[in-house]
Amino acid sequence: MDFKKLLRRNETALIIAIVLLSVIIGAKSPEFYSLANLFDIFRSSFVQLLFALGVLVVIISGGIDVSFPVVGIFSGYSAVVLMKHFDWNPGNVSLPIALAIVIGVILGALNSIAIASFGIPTLIATLGTSGIFRGIMLTFIGSSFISDIPAALDKFATADLLKIQPAEGTLARLHVLIIPVVIITILVSLMLNRTMFGRSVYALGGGVEATRRLGISIKRTQAKVYMFVGGISGLAGILYVSLQRKANPYDLYGSELDIIAAVVLGGASIMGGYGTVFGTVLGVLLISLIKGNLILLGVSGSWQRAAIGALLLIGITVQAINESKKAKNRRVSTSDEVAG
Repeated sequence: MDFKKLLRRNETALIIAIVLLSVIIGAKSPEFYSLANLFDIFRSSFVQLLFALGVLVVIISGGIDVSFPVVGIFSGYSAVVLMKHFDWNPGNVSLPIALAIVIGVILGALNSIAIASFGIPTLIATLGTSGIFRGIMLTFIGSSFISDIPAALDKFATADLLKIQPAEGTLARLHVLIIPVVIITILVSLMLNRTMFGRSVYALGGGVEATRRLGISIKRTQAKVYMFVGGISGLAGILYVSLQRKANPYDLYGSELDIIAAVVLGGASIMGGYGTVFGTVLGVLLISLIKGNLILLGVSGSWQRAAIGALLLIGITVQAINESKKAKNRRVSTSDEVAG
């Protein structure tokens, strides 16, 4: 294996950054190394990671989606409202999860119509639908805080896979969600790398015209991408409602910066055509570390978004520099071939 090439990989840089940040935070606050804190970091990353996996697929395809937080809370909040309205009280979370995913897919389909059918640029389309979805939710579905969510969702918030009580310190609780989230993460990786749809997504991000010449349907691929993002955002939204044990239609709005930053830091090219699930996982962990532990370093919580915004700019700048170097190398290679 080429050691220099390994060091240049985004994933390697992220692992080093996570380790260094952990050492710095741990030196300031030894409680950071506790098992309870580790499990808390995992718990705070579950919903973010699901959103990030959807955004990863969009960015690889050469698009950008800023509507996913609204799609998520729209789906989660609507599922709760429907269950309360019809007095549905299932013994498990299957029904609310299925409802939220279906609602998310429908909203994703509306995004895909705007993008694939009408050719509206992805940023403009999702920015517009984000406002439309939010307006519909607050006007027709509800704008009030719901604290008495269905019992199945409330109970799921405390469903622990593992509980460990150390001799000294806080009880460490690992939520059962780690199992489905790991499975979904693996499935998304397999989808991107082992299926025709995944190859179509990478091809689309590499260039529309080249994709068309390969015989891949641009509109069909875009439709699948945004319906997938809608579905996984709906899942993330209902899980967020469950973990918070409340349904607030004003939640999640504005969280797109954190998720997009995590995906870009994970190495996904903002120009499309490249991105890995492993890098996205590392990006989400880094953002979770920053959001949850900057205060332990004496940094005001108000600087969190500034730090994340700065990281996003750094990630995009590094990508731009790398693309510039690649373009220069291609020009040099072409010149050498012509001279030869």
